Amino acid sequence: MYRKDYRMKGIEKRFWSITLLLFGLVPVSSGQTAPQTGQTKMSPARSGQSWQSPDQQFGNLFKDVQLKSVFPDSKTFADCTPKFPPATILANYEKARQRRDFNLKTFVEQHFTLPITPASGYTSKAGQSAQQHIIDLWPVLTRPGVAGARQAGSLIPLPKSYVVPGGRFGEIYYWDSYFTMLGLQASGKTDLIRNMVDNFAYLIRTFGFIPNGNRTYFLGRSQPPFFSFMVNLLSETQGRRVLVNYLPYLQQEYNFWMHGKAQLTEQNPTFRRVVRLAEGVYLNRYYDDRETPRPESYKEDYNLVEKNLNRNEKEAGAVYRHLRAGAESGWDFSSRWFRDGKNLRTIHTTDFIPVDLNSLLVNLERTLAEGYRLKGDQRRAKMYLLLAQQRRDAIQKYCWNERRQFFFDYDFVARRQATVYSLAAVYPLFVKVATPQQAQGVAKILQRDFLKPGGLTTTLVRTGEQWDAPNGWAPLQWLAIQGLRNYNQTELANKVKLNWVTENLRVYKAAGKMVEKYDVISTAAAKGGEYPLQDGFGWTNGVLLRLLKEGKE
Repeated sequence: MYRKDYRMKGIEKRFWSITLLLFGLVPVSSGQTAPQTGQTKMSPARSGQSWQSPDQQFGNLFKDVQLKSVFPDSKTFADCTPKFPPATILANYEKARQRRDFNLKTFVEQHFTLPITPASGYTSKAGQSAQQHIIDLWPVLTRPGVAGARQAGSLIPLPKSYVVPGGRFGEIYYWDSYFTMLGLQASGKTDLIRNMVDNFAYLIRTFGFIPNGNRTYFLGRSQPPFFSFMVNLLSETQGRRVLVNYLPYLQQEYNFWMHGKAQLTEQNPTFRRVVRLAEGVYLNRYYDDRETPRPESYKEDYNLVEKNLNRNEKEAGAVYRHLRAGAESGWDFSSRWFRDGKNLRTIHTTDFIPVDLNSLLVNLERTLAEGYRLKGDQRRAKMYLLLAQQRRDAIQKYCWNERRQFFFDYDFVARRQATVYSLAAVYPLFVKVATPQQAQGVAKILQRDFLKPGGLTTTLVRTGEQWDAPNGWAPLQWLAIQGLRNYNQTELANKVKLNWVTENLRVYKAAGKMVEKYDVISTAAAKGGEYPLQDGFGWTNGVLLRLLKEGKE
């Protein structure tokens, strides 16, 4: 019954019109914020042309610029700001391209303003400690809030200041921001943390969810739902009543991930991000509401699907959705999502129940329960505690492998667990849904197979993709360290911390910078992925600073 992805006709036009919630207890429509706010939100479906992504605005011009590689990085043109209205640019393009001396790059430069590299011109001071380097870098990576009407271009302005990752990433990113906030917390920058949480609340109020980032081309997808962790982090300095203040936005975040649950049946078991596995068992998957190449990786997606796979239109759309869903996961890309465990062309992300996503949603359900308890709504508090317990039980049933003593994603289409060992297995430890025995089993495999001289490797296989071996990533190190600590696996947690921090400091001493990811096996420069290794770098800075501060507390 899972061989087909059942989707409602006209989903991209209509999914904003209703939000059906569990048990009918929270009657929030997707055209409004949660009832506590009393405000009306604007969705992409209602806001006309203003929130169109650049591929929608510029059509064949956008396609030509990307496929003819006017810029080495596909993201460059997606981030350009048009100097004239789209209709004017398109009319000029149709006329100009007829001339023999037409030069596409010149045309683009005449009609668009190129993006500015966020941290350009910044160099670390000689002999400066890594801690001070990161502290000095916060202002460089901070962008001011913008009030008033939206400007031209793909950037969605945010009302308050925020921190970008750095390098090619000149906008806020959803899950990156939580790990950046860890460093802001260590720096005592509570006001900036609150600004960023408020910006995410603004995005929820405006679009009904938190997009991948504040770009129009991200409006088809979100990212791993860390908003509840951000609110909890803020509450550490501002008190638990903060949960009540952000409760309407936490609720809408949940509504987004659970949209369509009430419509699922045994015959129609999937809708957007929700999957019905059995009577009373509902888990979530990564998804995207669009079936086209990602604008920021247009050439890469197009070449994979149209050139290499020779798919018909329906099949091509499905692959594009799998690629986009992989981007929503944050793991773009990884053998986790490959049917053969080796090649991107076999990607089928939306067929998986990811163990990390569902662990994060347990925390969201628990946070909602706590928020409603603090508000005095015991009925909803009990409901969300029950839902969290039901999800925990389902993770245990579908994602835990007793024989292998490890957590795996679940392929609900094939009705079997995935076989790829990945650091997604630390999420149940991080959110405390594993048993002590399970945590011990995971820790044993982490120490035996994943622990390397520079930290934990993301997976155990080399595919050339950046979320596979030999690369290690700051967020996964933090989640693993904290998860191990939750189950008193202190010795291993300390070893992971030592290896990771040592590698970060070694690269900083040699190059004077922090980078996006690290080769934790050979401790050479990290490789893989769709773009070169990026400097900056938000979540590396945040996690390292938080870990370094631990030794001083």
